[in-house]
Amino acid sequence: MDNFFIVPMNPVSFQNDFDLSKNEKILGSSGTDMFRDIFQSMISDAAAADTEYEKQKYLLATGQIEDAHSVTIAGSYAQLTVDMLVSLRNKAMESYNELMRMNV
Repeated sequence: MDNFFIVPMNPVSFQNDFDLSKNEKILGSSGTDMFRDIFQSMISDAAAADTEYEKQKYLLATGQIEDAHSVTIAGSYAQLTVDMLVSLRNKAMESYNELMRMNV
């Protein structure tokens, strides 16, 4: 049994790994580039998961799929990616609003 059907989810990978123990600061465009890359990665992951879910539903509807549980797994994965993207957006908005309330 060397070929498993369920593929584990991959963790979100950040393009520019940084170590806070080195007291590095993210300033200027490098910070915004990293932030933009994270959001673009999450959006593309959510779109790919939704596309895979639509494909699985089509295969189930046309009778071309052998295991119906793969549709449920694809749907759960698509929902999880959207939930994570929404959560990331909400945290970004909360952070922005908190920065706007700060006194300088």
